[in-house]
Amino acid sequence: MSKRKRESNENDSVNVGLGATLAHLRGETQPNATSTAVEDDEGWTVAGGSKRRRKERTNSSSSRGNRRGSDAGAQDAHSSHARAVANPFVSDGEKLGDKISTLENPVSSSKDTSEGAPEKTTLTREERRKERKLERNYPSIEHSHHARLQSHVKITDLQALVLYLLADGNAPQWVSVRNRTGIRQVVMLMVPGLELGMFNGKVPLDAATSMDVDTAADQVPADATSVPQEVTPSEKITSNYLRIADNEFYPARLKSDKLPAALKPLSDIFDHVWPIKAQGEHRGNQFIRVHSPIHTMLTSQIPRSKEEKQMKKNGGHKGPMPQNSKHWDNKRTPITEYIATLAEQEENEYVLHPAWFLTPDSKAAALKQRQELGQSVEDGWVDTNVASLEDGKVPESEIEQGSVTAGRHIISIDCEMCKAENDQLVLTRISLLNWDGSVAMDKLVKPDVPIKDYLTQWSGITPAMLENVTTTLADIQKELLELITSRTILVGHSLNSDLNAMKLTHPFLIDTGILFPHPRGPPYKQSLKWLAQKYLHREVQKGSSGHDSVEDSKTCLDLVKQKCERGPKWGSGDTNAESIFKRLGRTTRPKADGTRTGAVIDWGEPQRGHGGQAQLSKGCKSDDEIVEAIDTAMKGAMEAKDGATDKVDFVWARLRELEIARGWWDDAKTPDVELIRQNALRRLGLLKIDEDEVEVKGTDLGKAVSRTINHITQIYDSLPRCTALVVYSGTGDPREIRRLQTMQQQYRREYATKNWDNLSVKWTDTEVQALSQACQDARNGVGFIVVK
Repeated sequence: MSKRKRESNENDSVNVGLGATLAHLRGETQPNATSTAVEDDEGWTVAGGSKRRRKERTNSSSSRGNRRGSDAGAQDAHSSHARAVANPFVSDGEKLGDKISTLENPVSSSKDTSEGAPEKTTLTREERRKERKLERNYPSIEHSHHARLQSHVKITDLQALVLYLLADGNAPQWVSVRNRTGIRQVVMLMVPGLELGMFNGKVPLDAATSMDVDTAADQVPADATSVPQEVTPSEKITSNYLRIADNEFYPARLKSDKLPAALKPLSDIFDHVWPIKAQGEHRGNQFIRVHSPIHTMLTSQIPRSKEEKQMKKNGGHKGPMPQNSKHWDNKRTPITEYIATLAEQEENEYVLHPAWFLTPDSKAAALKQRQELGQSVEDGWVDTNVASLEDGKVPESEIEQGSVTAGRHIISIDCEMCKAENDQLVLTRISLLNWDGSVAMDKLVKPDVPIKDYLTQWSGITPAMLENVTTTLADIQKELLELITSRTILVGHSLNSDLNAMKLTHPFLIDTGILFPHPRGPPYKQSLKWLAQKYLHREVQKGSSGHDSVEDSKTCLDLVKQKCERGPKWGSGDTNAESIFKRLGRTTRPKADGTRTGAVIDWGEPQRGHGGQAQLSKGCKSDDEIVEAIDTAMKGAMEAKDGATDKVDFVWARLRELEIARGWWDDAKTPDVELIRQNALRRLGLLKIDEDEVEVKGTDLGKAVSRTINHITQIYDSLPRCTALVVYSGTGDPREIRRLQTMQQQYRREYATKNWDNLSVKWTDTEVQALSQACQDARNGVGFIVVK
């Protein structure tokens, strides 16, 4: 309520209430007894807006997120409600003389807005009540102009927003969420290739745009990131682009006249463009890498307990935190449950045993690939005597009750390697342990090629140790083929390196690097020393005399034994970090049976990687297929892994054609994914025979951006009402980081065996600074948020 001073000659307030309206229709006069302006004892008039007008303001503000109009029925309800403010009981267009005569229902949401429109289905009383309630409290996610941001919005903040909307996350402080329980589904769309420079003019999308590094976006003061500054008339920007820089904390409002033609459709959907930062890893003041925006989004950290926080606060604890076993229920599990799957072996670059391939054609293709890579019998490789995977099964009658080995023969392996003249790692020591910890083999091996670096600080091997050794790799392979049968399971840490040194393949493997995954997922792996300290409370690989292969082999064996006694979830990341889909799976849907479900829709085969933990996953080969799959998932028609269909609460998807056009996707890890990328380049007309690198600029880049924005628009149009759409770019251009990291790896390999003057690549402070700057540039991204 507010007050205003009444003048002596002020006219009486006009009553627009129900009684006055009916009296006006009947041509009667109404006394001023019911006026909303009331005089108080001090001569002031208390003037309060009508409830209907307050309701109008509330409804109009709640519908800002629905910029494009999500549903025809909702639009009719809003338009009819706006007409009801002036005269809630009279329809438009029907008059008797100078007076409007026809009365209408002021709360009806099923009226037609145009003459000749098709008749709509009459809503029941309960449906009309729910519709009115939704209009009063329509959910929205908006930037609050009163917010004071103290840091950049990060990808982890977007993840926290999703967990707040659908699970048990905390309320975000950087954005205003209204009626979060009304948001029924969330679609998270990753679009690599979008940059903030496209919005402020630094990245031209047409031939007429020139690159001006001295634009007003660069002239934003440093302190503008903490408090938004008011622009005086003399400082107003006259360019055709948004005034926003990479160092901004605050979003910029999307204005159609300030956007290139390719980006204009975004202003019809979203209110703001947000600067988003990707997570990075740094040492001191120098960044060394940028974390994957996919794993950052799809891996949720579990909050620490009070005891863990206090332990870190005291500062007396060094190394990893001990595994928290409080309230842990042990689940004794057979060791066969931990055998690495075909997908896991492929992802970790194992040479596959022929038993994995079931058809003659697939076996022939695998053999051809091994011959091309120098991993066939002609190159000294051997395969264990396993004809098929069925040979490894043990009859139930032969399995001792309660045995975790399930009738299998367990061998733990660890090898030590030295570097040969061709920079290949060659076997120099092998240690095998049985399940009971007894040593089955511990031998030194004389390589067939000269050794140029014994790597003593890691291998513990010296020239004197191999001086009188006559055992060769062929001798070791012969003994292994006699020792390893179809019922044997090999155990080790990063076992692929040991098998490569032995030039041996076997289908039944347990890798503690896979069994105890890194919280950030592949390709990161936790070291054996770290695992021993965290889970076994044991110090290994100490000192400068090198590793002990027997000690390392026993450490792997004890880790596997602990895993068998504790259960599959022990040390799998569930007690430190977990998939966002698992966290959503523990949340019950409001007013409905069942728990939240999630889906991953991506190029290639997402079920082999980041989509493995999702209830549903779909592989695609183009952005058009991605758009279609999202529509199918939101309609509840996507099939789960068990063949059933169910409603999807959270969808993570990725559009990659813009990333391909800009040349950012050049790191396909498997032949099948590289084939998909090459087909996409050919389909988009970007495949050039004489050029290895693909990058479009200017007008061609504008066309690629326009195609991607069109796909975003199609996804938005297909979403049901009350669905949150979050679009983020992930990272900036990653190519400079890849170049410098490749250079750093080559330097490390050469530095271990060559003098400084003989190095082909030198890693100095200049390269350190360049890598740090490349990481900081690649951390910059953009984001958009709306509720349809």
